Amino acid sequence: MNKYTLVFLFFIACLPLYAAGNAYSLRSPNGKLEITLTAGEQLAYTLTRDGQVLVKEGTIGLLLEDRTLGKDARMSKRKTRTVNEEITSPNYRVPSFAVSYNEMDITFRGNYGIRIRAYDEGVAYRFYTTFKQPFIVKDEIADFQFAEDHLSYRAYSTAAQGKDPYAMAFQNLYTKAKLTEADPERVAFLPVTIDYANGTKLTITESDLESYPGMFIRGDGKSASLKGEFAAYPSRMDRYPWRHMTYVGERADYIAKVEGSRDFPWRVLAVSEKDTDMPLNNLVYALAAPNRIGDYSWVKGGKVAWDWWNNWGIYGVDFKAGINMETYKYYIDFASENHIPYVILDEGWYDPKGGNMLTVIPDLNLPELITYANNKKVDIILWTVFNVLDEQLEEACRKYAALGVKGFKVDFLDRDDQTAVEMAYRIAEGAAKHKLTLNFHGFYKPTGLNRTYPNIINFESVFGMEEVKWSTVAKDMMEYDVIMPYIRMMAGPLDYTPGAMRNATKADFKDIYNNPMSQGTRCHQLATYIVHDSPITMLADNPTIYRKEQECTDFITSIPNTGIDETRILGGTLGKYIITARRVGDDWYIGGMTNWDKREVEVDLSFLTGSSYEATLFKDGVNADRQASDYKKELFTATSKDKLKVALAPGGGFALALRKKN
Repeated sequence: MNKYTLVFLFFIACLPLYAAGNAYSLRSPNGKLEITLTAGEQLAYTLTRDGQVLVKEGTIGLLLEDRTLGKDARMSKRKTRTVNEEITSPNYRVPSFAVSYNEMDITFRGNYGIRIRAYDEGVAYRFYTTFKQPFIVKDEIADFQFAEDHLSYRAYSTAAQGKDPYAMAFQNLYTKAKLTEADPERVAFLPVTIDYANGTKLTITESDLESYPGMFIRGDGKSASLKGEFAAYPSRMDRYPWRHMTYVGERADYIAKVEGSRDFPWRVLAVSEKDTDMPLNNLVYALAAPNRIGDYSWVKGGKVAWDWWNNWGIYGVDFKAGINMETYKYYIDFASENHIPYVILDEGWYDPKGGNMLTVIPDLNLPELITYANNKKVDIILWTVFNVLDEQLEEACRKYAALGVKGFKVDFLDRDDQTAVEMAYRIAEGAAKHKLTLNFHGFYKPTGLNRTYPNIINFESVFGMEEVKWSTVAKDMMEYDVIMPYIRMMAGPLDYTPGAMRNATKADFKDIYNNPMSQGTRCHQLATYIVHDSPITMLADNPTIYRKEQECTDFITSIPNTGIDETRILGGTLGKYIITARRVGDDWYIGGMTNWDKREVEVDLSFLTGSSYEATLFKDGVNADRQASDYKKELFTATSKDKLKVALAPGGGFALALRKKN
């Protein structure tokens, strides 16, 4: 249960809020952040931190068919409150966390209003309406004017030139450039980060996105400004024969059809004084609607033996590997031997040309396979396509839950217009009724949906390990790996699908579809299992290879990815390196990774509370700069007095387990 302490303040002097004419200001609890809303010809705000201008002017509004909410706004009522709240956060980076904020709620004439919150970690605003009838939203105004030409980090849409820019997988590298250097022909998907000269970072994203399109960002390539954009409402859907995936054939001239009385998504501006604060920012989760499914004790995370990345490429067996009973029993045996709780049956277990997930291919006997797995304490997750599941939702959930399937990996949504977002909510609700866990792939950035539906345990929306199957080394994944935890992970957990046992230096890397390799070292791969917020995590490589690399396999499977009691960032710089520590009970797990630059890092263990710990360290081998799979394992006793120096090879990393001695 969430615990609320609400203090309603009826005298402006009692709250860090003041009004001057049509300007209304609100400060964060620590007084450092201040957002000032001006209501005049248009609604606009400024945002400062300790006097530094972060947003010079943010123009906001909702364009309806007959008027613009925010134009010539006239206040009719204003309420304020201070809230101290404890939020329970299952399968998150911490089991619960405290938040404090000041809130200002302004109602305008015309049955609409705006709610603004100021946290120490950032600010957020959302519109709301109290109309009696449904209405059309033609567009939303969300403009950001900056005082200077700051650096920005943005991941552009990968849609082809001339194609729908809002329809893609939400997976790309980050482009680091000045605001004025934006490509005006391309939109970026959220989160987007602004880097100020003094090290402060502002990250733009959103939360509680429901029955409404997600926001994109565009720059004009000339000014120090950004503009929010939204995918228009789909007026016609078409279907690809392969996979039976639907896609937008035509869009309307508006972005949403909504109920008259509703809240709109939170527009989030997360502010970080230090880079190491960024991966721990909880605003997206905190602003999302609370749990709607009730009891979630049945939702279980853990590791997964995965077939697709390694292309079912097991060898040294006396049967033909593929999508068949023998191959999946091999995966199940491997999972059971290594205490891996799940095996995924990825694409191919039902006929993708038929698009009917209620019919299994003849080469598989699913009830027999599930019984075989359960007898070995392994559970099954099934892959499917979003619209295929949506079209058969109740029947598919009922059938497969009854068979003992524990969840679905749902793929290829590839958009976040209003109807796509509504589909995600339908699937979350339908799966929860049958106690089915969900892993959303081909999905938009997280917006707190995992708080509202705790059965959604992970999201893709990340330039993960699948990309090495078709991307050259020019796609710098080592730099991405030390940008993404700071920016993308702020929005929520991610399914990067790590675990490559074939590892390559920058000079040696090749994109090979059937036998893929990672960029960077073996220990960089091990570190991902600690650095990433990822409640359900793949072992992407081939079980045959994992058995040959049992020492690394044992270490990977020993790292908990749920039940995290505490998360700290011990060191790091955006785009260069990161060191993350996670506590489970009395034990600590520390992972670090670097870009293509070699470096030596110091790990200060002064935060340890126990007298001594059994330490297991995997670090880059002395020749890892030439043979990326080279690593060294060390066993020793560690105490809080230790400061470990670890050398990281180019694209390298380390992983350290500290288990408290009795």
